[in-house]
Amino acid sequence: MSILYDLPIEAQDGTKTTLEPYKGKVLLIVNTATACGLTPQYQGLQELYDIFHDQGLEVLDFPCNQFMNQAPEDDQAINHFCQLNYQTTFARFKKIAVNGPNTCPLFQYLKEKQPGHLGKSIKWNFTKFLVNRQGQVVARFSPQTEPAELQAAIQALL
Repeated sequence: MSILYDLPIEAQDGTKTTLEPYKGKVLLIVNTATACGLTPQYQGLQELYDIFHDQGLEVLDFPCNQFMNQAPEDDQAINHFCQLNYQTTFARFKKIAVNGPNTCPLFQYLKEKQPGHLGKSIKWNFTKFLVNRQGQVVARFSPQTEPAELQAAIQALL
């Protein structure tokens, strides 16, 4: 199996964890923000989760405040915002860095496996990574790619 499942991450409450509980699932891993022009994509992410969760999809939300201070709230406030405005029920983790010296190990790994068109850096909020059931990072989608556009790619992995 992939080392993806061993990389350290933090649950929303700061508890140290890994992606081990998601082994064998198809994962859509997204860096998000609450005050971004793309924030309405939370609705599309929830729709994907609603459609495909019973077939083995997990949407994993990693808030990030590195792009123009668009996720300034603390983790609790981010969760409240997402549940109130978009009725999200998928997993949300502690706010992270996706670029620079403090990059979360998970995102370092994702970027190495699927570099973007402009190199490994994450360009903006709502960059999406698709991981198959074996833990292989199989695709990277730009922030502008609407979640609904991922349906065929997700279905192919389920």
